[in-house]
Amino acid sequence: MEFSKRANQVSPSATLAVSTEAKKMQAAGIDVVNLSTGEPDFATPKAIIKAAMESMESGKASYYTPVGGLPELRQAVATHIKTDTGYDAKMEQVAVTVGAKMGLFETFQALLNEGDEVMIVAPFWVSYEEQVKLAGGSVIAIHPQASDLKTTPSELSRFKTASTKLLILNTPQNPSGLVYSEEETRAIAQWAVDNNVILVADEIYGKLVYNGAKFSSVMSMGNEIVNNTILIDGVSKAYAMTGWRIGYVVAAPQIIRKILALQGHMTSNPTAVAQYAALEALRGDQYPVEEMRLAFEKRLNQTFDLMQVIPGFSFDYKPEGAFYLFPDVTEAMKIKGYATSTDLAMALLKEAHVAVVAGEAFGMPGHIRLSYATSQTLLSEAVRRIQNFMN
Repeated sequence: MEFSKRANQVSPSATLAVSTEAKKMQAAGIDVVNLSTGEPDFATPKAIIKAAMESMESGKASYYTPVGGLPELRQAVATHIKTDTGYDAKMEQVAVTVGAKMGLFETFQALLNEGDEVMIVAPFWVSYEEQVKLAGGSVIAIHPQASDLKTTPSELSRFKTASTKLLILNTPQNPSGLVYSEEETRAIAQWAVDNNVILVADEIYGKLVYNGAKFSSVMSMGNEIVNNTILIDGVSKAYAMTGWRIGYVVAAPQIIRKILALQGHMTSNPTAVAQYAALEALRGDQYPVEEMRLAFEKRLNQTFDLMQVIPGFSFDYKPEGAFYLFPDVTEAMKIKGYATSTDLAMALLKEAHVAVVAGEAFGMPGHIRLSYATSQTLLSEAVRRIQNFMN
């Protein structure tokens, strides 16, 4: 069978591949600590589940909704943005999508032509590059020279070409957990404006920052920047709703119209019952978000301290957001005799029974990503196993 060029050029998701292998081992009776997936271990808050059940019992969830989502949900997103950032978003600027991942995919499909370039900053989320390729674009991967792994406007200028159309800024960042300050974010967003490059701001982890760190949304930085920005966000991470698959895109109305034209032929509307659940998430009590944030903060602090004694593991900085640790393992690779962090990650899975993701998947070899979105008991056990493996 001959497959399409686009299918042949796309690599499977590394995070999903590792998680799948870990689950196979678990199904075979092997005790694996799975730290490979970016998924909160909390159940969806009960009020959100109740709203979903009520929508099913009343029959409201039985029918198609508008392609762009329930009008009241689109308005709730706009209101949520105004509350958080001060920007007075309108419903016409919002598209509700089947997860933030689909929002990104549709954005690239709507804006990119063959030969268009997209700048992404390493380390970067695994699907950015593959989605850009599927849209016919090409990736300019920027590897920051700064010790904190943050890029700067001057660094961006060195890589920009006449074909550069988009810049993706992900803060708080997956996989590193780094958070750009307000000043740093504003400088990059203004650079995009000044250089006629559209900014794609992935802020899915915006509510998950720790130890006094402050997240500053691009949407709070004035109309000139907002008008040049496409915001990607959703309810998956902050509200423990990964399985519900509801994300959203906020952009200029003309961009949203193109995205929804595509969505009408790709998914139709997002799942109705999940939309009613998301409506409650955004409108309802926000305390569960803070409760989870505090739990993640505690796990970050405890696990980060525990990992300091693992031979060959080092950190460029302490993460401030998301729920990942991204240690440098180049010395660990030397100690154990592995040529790549992929080899090290596979050995950790097969021998130590700890599932992590190699840095190659994020454009930064010599690192591994561990998710601390699981219980401290399992995290401590994982650290113990890794330490024994290294010793």
